[in-house]
Amino acid sequence: MAEEYKWYVVHTYSGYENKVADNIRKVVENRNLHKQILEVCVPTETVTEIRDDKKHEFQRKIFPGYVLVKLAVSYNEKAGEKRMTDEIWYIIRNTRGVTGFVGPDGRPVPLTEEDVIRLGVEKRVVTVDYEVGDHVVILGTSLDGYPAVVDKIDLENDTVTVIISMMGRETPMELGLDQVERELD
Repeated sequence: MAEEYKWYVVHTYSGYENKVADNIRKVVENRNLHKQILEVCVPTETVTEIRDDKKHEFQRKIFPGYVLVKLAVSYNEKAGEKRMTDEIWYIIRNTRGVTGFVGPDGRPVPLTEEDVIRLGVEKRVVTVDYEVGDHVVILGTSLDGYPAVVDKIDLENDTVTVIISMMGRETPMELGLDQVERELD
């Protein structure tokens, strides 16, 4: 059976995020847990500040007090659900600086795929088979099957702007990348 992985949120003492992430990585190395703890990250963003007419760039934590970990999950018959192993829960829960997992009553709840994408934890590689100027058909909206022309593609935000012609007037419309399909010739 192929391994399935889910992202979990670990709560830490404020200011201990990097230390906790490093400690978890060391445990992975020392105990050879590469298949059970796939990734550990402290999401940051680059901030540019201008002080005394000089630019200063620094990394700022997006979620202070939290570390994200991607863990293997398997079906637990006793609980009747897919979840992390008790060993991995114990290792992370007893890492110095960790106060617990995010979830009801400290019970770990994985992030949904939508949360992972929205938080920018994992970057998806999106490929589209159309480009600016191509004729496409709209899908999954009230205009399902309506023809349009691609005006702009924004891969970073997963959107495409199309021009539709309604009642003799050209109107731009922003849609998700998966809401348009190249028109068959």
